Amino acid sequence: MDHIVTVQDAVTAFADFMEPTDAELDAIELEMPAILADVDLLDAQIITLDRASTELDVRRIRRARRRLLTACRELANRTGDGMLPEVGA
Repeated sequence: MDHIVTVQDAVTAFADFMEPTDAELDAIELEMPAILADVDLLDAQIITLDRASTELDVRRIRRARRRLLTACRELANRTGDGMLPEVGA
C-alpha cells in the first residue's frame, strides 16, 4: 500500500497552530498603507487593460503610483532598515 504524504501535508498546513504571531500581525499592520496603495495602483492599471487609456486613466495611475511611493517612503522612514516593499510597475 502506498502512502500519500502530500495529502497529510495539505491537511496539516492549515492547522490552528500555524496562525501568524503577534509580531507578524504587527508587521502587516505597519505595511498596510503600502499594501492598500499597491492595490489601488493595480486597480487603476486593471481598468485600462481592455480599453484605450484616457487622460483620466493616466492621471489615476499617476496618482496611485505617487501614493504608493509615498507609502513606501514613509514605511522605510519608520522602519529605518532601508528595506522597501516591492513597488508595482
